[in-house]
Amino acid sequence: MRKTLEKASNFIDGINEAIGKGVSWLTTILVILICGDVAARYLFNTSSAGWVELEWHIFSFIFLLGAAYALKHDKHVRVDVFYQNFSPKEQALVNLLGSLLFLIPFCIIIIQASLRFTYNAYIINEGSPDPGGLPFRFIVKGAIPIGFFLLLLQAISLALRSLLMLTESTTEHA
Repeated sequence: MRKTLEKASNFIDGINEAIGKGVSWLTTILVILICGDVAARYLFNTSSAGWVELEWHIFSFIFLLGAAYALKHDKHVRVDVFYQNFSPKEQALVNLLGSLLFLIPFCIIIIQASLRFTYNAYIINEGSPDPGGLPFRFIVKGAIPIGFFLLLLQAISLALRSLLMLTESTTEHA
């Protein structure tokens, strides 16, 4: 049973590691786009709603699709006032309870709500209301359920690893 849980956690970690590394390249693209936009604005006195929207779309992809990667590497925001002084087992208990009681249910709620949101944008072929803005807004809206699904998977991996940590000494002595 323990090996199965470890394999499941490793599989999830592998998915989010690959996606996180891929998404990290979007930061380079975003920097290039922003520099190009700034240069066009100051050198040629021109700007485009489409360029600005593309910048925030890419930022959205980075944030939404990279959140699970951040959780996997423990680089997410946390109030460490007490947590940093906890033993590894106490940290595992906090991670397990936090995942099961807060993160997993929150991800499920966001996924359910955002699927309808994304579907409606697709059905009406929603685009930007701004002249020169981008079409196909459902693509960026689709990143919401995908990003939260990846976060849900990583929360499951965190819960599994925490459970394994908490049961480690009991299985070794049994």
